[in-house]
Amino acid sequence: MASSIIWYLREFVRGEWISRFFTVKTPPLITPPHFRGFPILTGKECTHCLACMMICPTPNAIEVLRTGDVWNPVIYPGHCVRCGMCVEACPEDVLSTGVILETQKAEHTSYTATFHLTIDPVLCKRCGNCAVACPVNKEIDPYLGGTGTAFSDEVIMRISDGEMRVIHPEKCTGCKTCEKTCPNHAIRVARVVEGLQEAGE
Repeated sequence: MASSIIWYLREFVRGEWISRFFTVKTPPLITPPHFRGFPILTGKECTHCLACMMICPTPNAIEVLRTGDVWNPVIYPGHCVRCGMCVEACPEDVLSTGVILETQKAEHTSYTATFHLTIDPVLCKRCGNCAVACPVNKEIDPYLGGTGTAFSDEVIMRISDGEMRVIHPEKCTGCKTCEKTCPNHAIRVARVVEGLQEAGE
């Protein structure tokens, strides 16, 4: 036991070890070029298209709010995972983080999202709440909000032959108003995101 202690003492009191111990230096902290922080505003005008909110994979991480006549996305760091998808999806370059915008422009990449509507015929009670609440439906058929009945076949969904039917899913903007207002949770809005790359000049 005593010999072991003596060996350790001899090992750790060597001049070389003591010198390295007290003069050790850690490498400087350098932010790597691929680092993504929380998205920040670039100062460009937000058009309230909500593409950033639609593509965000984390609930409650981003919200587009209006201050006076100006719309701007607000990032909630407690929920944001810094994936940068909102930056890439925004068509107006309102947000930025890291080198995403520079890389996106250099590589001619972008995101596009489509939305698929699914209605469970067992849960659906044909109340029409989803069709009436849909903001796109109300814009296409102004009478829908007042009468509860769609008179146009150009709406996203409507009751037809006693069933709630999705007619034009391509017009869905993914706001999920229909999903939130359905009392039976019979309708689901699924988002499908596709990455695109255009040919460079």
